[in-house]
Amino acid sequence: MKNKHRVEAFFRALQHFLVFFLLAAFFITCCMLLFLSILSRSMQVEFTQQDIQMAAKLTFANVVLLSLIFSVIDLLRRKLSVERPIRKITAAAEKIMQGDFSVRIAPETTILGAELFAPVIDCFNRMAQELSGIETLRTDFVANVSHELKTPLAVMQNYGTLLQQPDLPEQQRQEYAKTITDAGRRLAHLITNILKLNKLENQQIFPSFTQFDLTEQLCACVLQFEDRWEEKNICIETALAPDVTVSADAELLCLVWNNLLSNAFKFTPTGGTVGITLTADDVNAVVTVTDTGCGMSPDIGAHIFEKFYQGDTSHAAEGNGLGLALVKRVVDILHGEIHVESALGQGSTFTVKIRRN
Repeated sequence: MKNKHRVEAFFRALQHFLVFFLLAAFFITCCMLLFLSILSRSMQVEFTQQDIQMAAKLTFANVVLLSLIFSVIDLLRRKLSVERPIRKITAAAEKIMQGDFSVRIAPETTILGAELFAPVIDCFNRMAQELSGIETLRTDFVANVSHELKTPLAVMQNYGTLLQQPDLPEQQRQEYAKTITDAGRRLAHLITNILKLNKLENQQIFPSFTQFDLTEQLCACVLQFEDRWEEKNICIETALAPDVTVSADAELLCLVWNNLLSNAFKFTPTGGTVGITLTADDVNAVVTVTDTGCGMSPDIGAHIFEKFYQGDTSHAAEGNGLGLALVKRVVDILHGEIHVESALGQGSTFTVKIRRN
């Protein structure tokens, strides 16, 4: 392989020499003929055949020498300003292919012509940085998924082992069976959310925009949690503007309201309050979901839309940290906005703005 590269390099150098030789021969010959013609006319000198032969030999020697000098200069220029940056880029690309996303290329700005590679190097470095971030997210995602899958599986395995005891009382048997069922339900919910989030992030789910009554949809979503608010004696406060229609994907928006309401009821203590409001103008519809739960600090609030992030670990068994990530992705796909205001110990308010048309 090395011998092949050397042969190719030799033929390239020979090709460049021939190009410079032909160019130099053409221009120097033209210049010499012009010079001799003007000299002969102006000084009335007749050149003998011997003089012409001597001039031709000197011209040929000059052409060969100049062609060789230009070839060497061009070879050095290409080595420093073209081949060296290309070797750096190729070596860095090979490292990225091997999984090393920390590689960066130092900019080439000191050699004539090398600065032309500056935009390529800059784009390469930004690409490597983006790939490094994606790889970190992928690694974290796999680690989080593994952890989240391991927990319910461990519960199911442990309680399944306990159920195999022959002298187990019926009450404990039912309790263990219920625990296994809850863990299985949580596992199924986690897998469903992972699949939904994957499809949303890869744009495999395309919104189907239809005109529908947002007020009616919100009422239906709230009623789905009737058992939850009655169980915890939560007060429901609603202020929904009537007959608010929007053009959006109804199924995806249901996912948003169900996740926000589920979190509100989950974090609101017994006897607390959950509020839902809907206002609209000619351009946007604004939905707010408020709770009187534990709230969160600004540090936690800055991360709540990240996958698998759970600020309140006391409720970790009731969720998997994907709900708000799904909400954020859906709102982005529908070209809406979502904001959260929260104070520790005072509750949280989520505001979703959806374009009506």
